[in-house]
Amino acid sequence: MKKKLNGISDIRRFFHRNQTPIYFISATNFNLLGIDEWVRDFRHISHINCFDSRHPNTFVPTEIPHAEFTSIEDINNYLLQHKEVIDFMRRRAKAQGSDTLGKAVFLMFDEKTEALCNELGLEVWFPPAGLRSRVDNKIETVRIGDRAGVPSVPNRLAPVKTWADLEPIMRELGGEVVVQTAFGDSGHTTFFIANRQGYDKHAEEIAADPEVKVMKRIRCRGSALEACTTKQGTIVGPLMTELVGFGELTPYKGGWCGNEVFADAFTPQLREQAVRYTFAFGEQLRKEGYRGYFELDFLIDMDGNQLYLGELNPRITGASSITNHAAFAHADAPLFLFHLLEFSGVDFEFDVDALNARWADPENIDEWSQLVIKHVDDSVDQIAAAPESGIWRLKADNSLEYARFDYHRRAVETENEGFWLRISGPGDYRYEGADLGILITRGRLMTEDFELTDRARSFISGLRGAYQGKPLAPAGQEQAPVALEAGAFKIL
Repeated sequence: MKKKLNGISDIRRFFHRNQTPIYFISATNFNLLGIDEWVRDFRHISHINCFDSRHPNTFVPTEIPHAEFTSIEDINNYLLQHKEVIDFMRRRAKAQGSDTLGKAVFLMFDEKTEALCNELGLEVWFPPAGLRSRVDNKIETVRIGDRAGVPSVPNRLAPVKTWADLEPIMRELGGEVVVQTAFGDSGHTTFFIANRQGYDKHAEEIAADPEVKVMKRIRCRGSALEACTTKQGTIVGPLMTELVGFGELTPYKGGWCGNEVFADAFTPQLREQAVRYTFAFGEQLRKEGYRGYFELDFLIDMDGNQLYLGELNPRITGASSITNHAAFAHADAPLFLFHLLEFSGVDFEFDVDALNARWADPENIDEWSQLVIKHVDDSVDQIAAAPESGIWRLKADNSLEYARFDYHRRAVETENEGFWLRISGPGDYRYEGADLGILITRGRLMTEDFELTDRARSFISGLRGAYQGKPLAPAGQEQAPVALEAGAFKIL
């Protein structure tokens, strides 16, 4: 019988001594980068070779013929059927004397993923895909929030098949509205509508859903907060600003393109309210049957200073790297360790209120930012050269140079250095919306007016300038093999 874990020290030691193979299977290892240094026998299985095979705990199999990927789930299902991946997991299980292959966590997965894991003897350490899909529905998120006492922007949940359906709702909500469909990346499935012409532009997509969320358009700022609901209660991370819709980073008007975390990002009142709302939402999620890691987007009404629930992501996210590398995480433990703890089957106890109080203390929050850089031009070519992952440095003239290889974010020493994780590399297609990579650096990359700083623009232009493309082969000629359809869907 395993001994009950009492407190953070026991929890940290438990994972330091872990002998159960645990795998993060995804397109890249970005979302959980660094967790392998907290959890013994934790490995990344990735499709994209971001570090050119130089990361010690990342396994990237040889690419083999496959159907076109249309989602991150397709990539994971491909990896789970890859002989090199299966052999890799079997070798490690045999070395541990285990009858099963171990445990798996994912950014995204579906029922096929679950079936493949079941066939392999690989246990999924996340709530079932069906439950995740239900709570991930933007319409259901509003209702869960209502049950938890967490308000959304004034809205109506209704079928909208015609302009006649939408027009009276717009009048009720005061004119301009934002329409969201139930699923999908906000950059693609959020529509800003002020009149009939605006509706007609997106009518087909809106009408395709049985029910949509129509909310009042407010002047707002985006924020994000990650949390983990456990049997001991909900653990809440820091409130982060979000970078949304910057044309230098993303072609999508409502598209997420980065985060900042810093102590004075919001007023103490808003931070406290966000923690309360997130705790209440997490407790309600547990009543719905969900447990583990999740992220909430909040909208801050700039005119009324009111905090509203935006979206729920019942998973790790693109902000997870910021959350799990923050100063408070190094002082206690990364938030994701509590997710693994919840699914480990071991008995544990710790003071959730005390932990949340420490993590909310501005003294425990250091300043970091990240930029997600996409190809924003309406053009298509094939990448011939790309900036490699590692540490890049701004020179005195604000040009960018490659400083050294590293796979640790903490290797960034000053604000003039940034850790670059390459997503699209030589051989990949580069086209509108393709994810090129992620830059993480110390300090802020937005001004007080929520505009990109000159430093941010220098990093962006320098990294873009390090890419070189070549025209696609003429029709009828063989095209060079492509490593990943990197921008066809959200991979972060």
